[in-house]
Amino acid sequence: MGKTTRWGLHTFFKGGSSLPGVITKKLDPTVLGALAKDFEVVIVTGTNGKTLTTALTYQVLKQKYPDIITNPTGANMQQGIISTFLTHHSFKKTTHKKIAVLEVDEASLVHVTKYIKPKAILFTNVFRDQMDRFGEIYTIYRMMTDGAALAPNATIVSNGDAPIFNSVETVNPRVYFGFDHLPDGEEMAHFNTDGVLCPHCQNILHYKFITYSNLGKYYCPNCDFKRPELAYRLTEMVHTDHESSEFKIEGETFKINVGGLYNVYNALSAYSIGRIFDVPPADIRKGFELSEKVFGRQESIKVGDKEIIINLVKNPVGLNQILEMIALDPEPFSLVSVLNANYADGIDISWIWDANYEKIQDMNIQQVTASGERVEDIAIRLEVAGVPKEDLKVIPNLQDVIKDFKNAPTNRIYVLATYTAVLQLRKELANQGHVKEGM
Repeated sequence: MGKTTRWGLHTFFKGGSSLPGVITKKLDPTVLGALAKDFEVVIVTGTNGKTLTTALTYQVLKQKYPDIITNPTGANMQQGIISTFLTHHSFKKTTHKKIAVLEVDEASLVHVTKYIKPKAILFTNVFRDQMDRFGEIYTIYRMMTDGAALAPNATIVSNGDAPIFNSVETVNPRVYFGFDHLPDGEEMAHFNTDGVLCPHCQNILHYKFITYSNLGKYYCPNCDFKRPELAYRLTEMVHTDHESSEFKIEGETFKINVGGLYNVYNALSAYSIGRIFDVPPADIRKGFELSEKVFGRQESIKVGDKEIIINLVKNPVGLNQILEMIALDPEPFSLVSVLNANYADGIDISWIWDANYEKIQDMNIQQVTASGERVEDIAIRLEVAGVPKEDLKVIPNLQDVIKDFKNAPTNRIYVLATYTAVLQLRKELANQGHVKEGM
């Protein structure tokens, strides 16, 4: 039934990534376990970076294990994961190793590991995100550890630079990756940073160095809490700009085709999984080179003579990192900020006031546009950030935003959009013939 539903959706409609899973699960609530039984599984979860990390990990492992599947459309809840297995399901028996690299929503992890026992579960990071759905960061992390505990033999591979991942004991074995590229100094995180209290004594953590937000080589000056030993270390940042990043991991040089320090963490996590699966560095390098930009992550689309670069934003830390990345662009550009507040975006939009929109004052931005279902809220935020009211375009309708691209004073336009806004934007771009339908 699931495979038939998928065939019908893709043959007569424009596809569907979750409905086949919904129907299949309705008929057999335990079907996920049967579908995944012949696969060695890697799960990727966390607040930011899941989609790109999953894509990088998939390409890395594919160099050694060609029979590999993933869920590239972002359908990361249980029904979407069932649909992923249905897409590749065969009734024929195979003797070679099959791999599945699955992006899984943090709150859905417990529903997936109930049926799938992965070899590794990758924790990217935990930042404040969708407060109406998740609550604070410690609530998110408890969801993740509860999900991992249902597969106690799975190794948790996590960001050692994040204090929260070392804050509680787990039933699962753990290994850590992190940055080790700077000499020791003495720093403290910005006052508006979550997760900087020592879990043992509640003292404010200090850092030998900080990469961004609360990530870095942390320690507590009041007790013995400190960053754990790293199994996989980034040893040098060679170069990063708005389009690419080059770096060294354990002395080996790698490059990815996206900019930003936050994406280097994604690459380091994919490297860590690759090494756990015995993929040699040369193949990891090739996997990175073959990885393409994914949905809403520095995705470049041509509209006439304009280059539109779409970036998904959903929380303060992620938006701040994207602003840091686009600030590296040496050419003048225009900026469009699109804010929706649907369930998939997070209904609570108070996060925009914790994001550092003030940074745009330091950039070579020729035009700023506000749009989206909450256009008035983002327009006010941009005004408070220093954009003069007379210089701010307010265009609620995305159809009109796309039409206005041709009037932009620059060839490059960066779009910062929440999840459903990205979907709406891509749908309208497809309707106008600028991209193909789908992701």
